[in-house]
Amino acid sequence: MSARTIIRTGRREEGIALLISIFVLLLISVVAIALIVSSGTESALAGNYRSSTGVYYAAVAGLEEARSRLLSKNPSYFGTTSPGFLPSPGTPLAVGYPVYMINPLSGETVAPWNSTSTYPDQQFNQEFASSGFSLPSAPPWTYSVWNTSPLNTLSFPGPLYKWVRINAVSEKSMNLDVYPYDGSLDSTTPVYYDGTRLNISGTGAQVLEITALAALPNGSQKLVQYLAAPTPVTLPPLPAALTLAGSVVSTVVGYSAPSSTPGFSIKGIDQNCAGGPGLLKVPAIGIFDSSDIPVITSGGTVNGIHFTGIPVPYRPGYTGPNTSPDIETVAGSFTSTLQSPAGLDAVMQSIIQNADAIITPTSGPALGSDLSAATSGMSSTNPMTVVINGDLDLNGWHNTGYGLLLVTGNLNYDPDAYWNGIILVVGQGTVTGSKSGSGEIDGAVLVARTHDTSGNLLSGSFLSYGYVNFNAGGSMGGTGIRYSNCWIQKSQPTAAYKILSFHEITQ
Repeated sequence: MSARTIIRTGRREEGIALLISIFVLLLISVVAIALIVSSGTESALAGNYRSSTGVYYAAVAGLEEARSRLLSKNPSYFGTTSPGFLPSPGTPLAVGYPVYMINPLSGETVAPWNSTSTYPDQQFNQEFASSGFSLPSAPPWTYSVWNTSPLNTLSFPGPLYKWVRINAVSEKSMNLDVYPYDGSLDSTTPVYYDGTRLNISGTGAQVLEITALAALPNGSQKLVQYLAAPTPVTLPPLPAALTLAGSVVSTVVGYSAPSSTPGFSIKGIDQNCAGGPGLLKVPAIGIFDSSDIPVITSGGTVNGIHFTGIPVPYRPGYTGPNTSPDIETVAGSFTSTLQSPAGLDAVMQSIIQNADAIITPTSGPALGSDLSAATSGMSSTNPMTVVINGDLDLNGWHNTGYGLLLVTGNLNYDPDAYWNGIILVVGQGTVTGSKSGSGEIDGAVLVARTHDTSGNLLSGSFLSYGYVNFNAGGSMGGTGIRYSNCWIQKSQPTAAYKILSFHEITQ
């Protein structure tokens, strides 16, 4: 009886090993499938991340190219490669009128202003429709550097962004009330940045919106956007048509006016860039120490040099807001730091670091021919910042300069030359001139001595003796110096376009 029971029990357990084997195989199969699915998901996620990262950086590359090409010192500056693409420096870009930089592949058409094109700009109308603007049918455009020589000859493509738009912004387009915070959103006035806040009072530099679209071959697209504004290089104050910056405690500056050419004068009455009347009135000559006024007006001896002063018949030509000749103290415009050699020299070093051209004479002074060679792209629409590390002799230079000219040595001015902008003679702090001519300086001139004759920075808290001698043994001519706030603004050097905001735009 017990034997039969054992046999029956054994029969009931037949096949259990097979069932266990099938279950294990099924479990392994499930795990394998899960691993395959997980691997595929990971690959898909990695691919999506790679694609997302690639298109993001491609779009940012477009933003950065446009931002860098807004700087005049960039070899691919828009003003040099595409004259007229953007308004001339000092002229704001009007709200509602964008410009485009396009970057098509070979044989590809990129026209974002065309709503039926492959890569239309749909975001502009979304942003500006409430302001009453729509995308122009034929806005100004230019090519990316990747579509111009020598980069267009490479065997591989550059960043795969398709277009970059540059446009002005308004309170309405940003949906943001800015200074003076009146509670309403202006739709047509450009927004400016004064270094601390946005405003529509025209103070500071205009804010530009830079938008880029990138597209990869797999169809991935990314739209990103900057708000950016130029950050100007800090300049010393220019409170007069001609500022002779010296000590506030002793007579240390001098001026000799031409004694035989009544046409030469210095006027602090503002004129615009076209030569018409401006809005401001500043002193004809600004000085730090009131004891300098008699020397400049009537002559005298300063540091062993005799100055003729301004001849009586010509004094009415030195005009400003007060009685002619208008010579006033302007030391209050300068901080105590800028009244010291070290402080003013630090500002000059900042200008040098952001200059478009630097000329260092190896023997003798730099000549007008050297200036012309270094500034071949300079024009009224492309002012340049030019530094002469040493003396500059403009005799025989019958040309017109535009922008900021910094001379660290002596400037020998040829009155047949024109200069529209800012002239800083800071270092040796001396200006001479004796020839006849019919040229004119429109903007402002600052003369200050911060170094000794050996080129060493002066110590102490006060600027040393500097002078302007336009009666240096000859018959000085020319029209003279005319204050022009317009040309001063056009000539402001820019260090960089500061990014005020950045965001990705959902399409």
